[in-house]
Amino acid sequence: MAIQIPTRLLDGAVLAFLKQDDLYGYALTQKVQSVFNISESTVYPILRRLKRQSCLETYDEPYQGRNRRYYHITNDGIALLQTIQTEWQQFSNNIDQTLGEDNGTSN
Repeated sequence: MAIQIPTRLLDGAVLAFLKQDDLYGYALTQKVQSVFNISESTVYPILRRLKRQSCLETYDEPYQGRNRRYYHITNDGIALLQTIQTEWQQFSNNIDQTLGEDNGTSN
């Protein structure tokens, strides 16, 4: 059984990629898929939700006769990313202490 990826971590991944560079939806989806085993349709609802929360802005750029919608992280998005990073660090430390090889128990 695979571990389910919490929405909060997917939000963090999307925001982290967008902090590096503005990306259009398909390119962003490819980056997220390089890390997590998700379907192509998973990222777009995240983008819409983060945009509603003022964490992202969009703009269109022409490409081969049509427009590509690019996503740009806002200051609110950077603040949310920092919060998620802190939450992840705390969670990860707790998991490492609980499930790690050196958890204080012996066989």
